Amino acid sequence: MLSVTVAILAGLVLLTGVMSAVPALGGYLERIGQFLTGFKAIIGVIALILGVIGVIGSVSLLNVMLIIAGLVLLIELLPMIPGVGNALEKFARWLSTGQVIIGVITIIVALLSL
Repeated sequence: MLSVTVAILAGLVLLTGVMSAVPALGGYLERIGQFLTGFKAIIGVIALILGVIGVIGSVSLLNVMLIIAGLVLLIELLPMIPGVGNALEKFARWLSTGQVIIGVITIIVALLSL
């Protein structure tokens, strides 16, 4: 349940800026996303950790999406990781070109995992 909640939060942060296009709920979801953007790094770290721990147990689409969303949310902090930081940053920058798609898929997978 924690993984699902973090995946939804990560998806909302990734979709900040485009949520206003959703009819009826768009403005409300946009405000939630903007508020959560202040916690972007915390949500990213938790998503990445939960995804990695989840993959160790069993590979599922939710765990993979948590890892991907966590990497995109932590794009500014990845170079600080010794050894693999620069490679992870390049990979996250490449992934960030599809940030909206990643956000949508993360939320859908999380909702389906409920």
